[in-house]
Amino acid sequence: MAPTFRELLAGVKQEIREVSVDEVKRLLDTRAAVKLIDVREADEYAVGRLPGALHIPRGYLELRIEERAGRDEELVVYCAGGTRSALAAKTLKELGYTRVVSLSGGYNRWTDAALPVEKPVVLTAEQKERYRRHLILPEVGEEGQARLIKARVLLMGAGGLGSPAALYLAAAGVGTLGIIDSDVVELSNLQRQVLHTQARTGQPKVVSAKAALEALNPDVRVIPFQERLTSRNVLRVLDGFDLVLDGGDNFPTRYLLNDACLMRGLPNIHGSVFRFEGQVTTFVPGQGPCYRCLYPAPPPPELAPSCAEAGVLGVLPGLIGLLQANEALKLILGQGEPLVGRLLTFDALGTRFQELKLRRDAQCPVCAPGAKVELIDYERFCSTSTAA
Repeated sequence: MAPTFRELLAGVKQEIREVSVDEVKRLLDTRAAVKLIDVREADEYAVGRLPGALHIPRGYLELRIEERAGRDEELVVYCAGGTRSALAAKTLKELGYTRVVSLSGGYNRWTDAALPVEKPVVLTAEQKERYRRHLILPEVGEEGQARLIKARVLLMGAGGLGSPAALYLAAAGVGTLGIIDSDVVELSNLQRQVLHTQARTGQPKVVSAKAALEALNPDVRVIPFQERLTSRNVLRVLDGFDLVLDGGDNFPTRYLLNDACLMRGLPNIHGSVFRFEGQVTTFVPGQGPCYRCLYPAPPPPELAPSCAEAGVLGVLPGLIGLLQANEALKLILGQGEPLVGRLLTFDALGTRFQELKLRRDAQCPVCAPGAKVELIDYERFCSTSTAA
């Protein structure tokens, strides 16, 4: 005679290991290398989850688990009360996951014990349709898209580099974009600054950018800063952002932004262009060199004329700005290899990329061990600019 469900469940629980909420709490408190898997349905998950848990509904477990967890990882599976997670744990063992346990009592027992939970970002039906091509990528999925929606990125400049970067970050669903720029839209900008239109000539660039980005994706919140970056306002402007894209058009701003990002511990994705050549790199405090390591002092004026003086191929800032946006998405998603300690250069005429290794300067005045960063305005230190 076939077993009843109670008999089946009892047999399953003899084959797996269950852990208490106290044991899981200790694992989280000690930052143990454990992965929490929530196998409840979407409506249950939307109410709350254990901190950092991944959501794989029970019906999709076999289909998606290989994308989210390795067979040698330690997994804690939970549901509402411990039944579905016990069955899920047995299934995972059969699939070769040897370090898997089920949370006894599940989410209900966890909340009854008044242990911490967090409210996950749950995509709406419209968002699932908008970001469908992201959601089918295992490296992004709903968890990654939620990270993008929660992310806050500051763009230094709404010009040649900031324009393509902002458009694609907004299209990707980055939830908050700050843009700092004190200039207005001019006709000569339109050859490369694709955020703006001829109808918005004379408008502040941050106003034009806000209109373009919100029209592209109403999910995105745009915070405009119509001001020039100085030592007096830079920390206020950076406040609350996760990372920075440096599309600045002058050396004083680049040095100042570098120093402020070091003070705040923020990644700084640098890009610059000149005539037919561009470059991009990512500075992450404590993980590689900074801008002052790369350029201890600005070049003389004759070696770095502005783009108003030397010109720039219109598509070049687009290419470099998109590489900056790509770096930002990798950092937010925790995927891929950022350009930390690497400078990527591009020759538009030869269509050639070249990668140069960058090393941290042991004597760098701002990022060497023990260095003290003090914000200054760099106009006297820098005597020239290179506009994008």
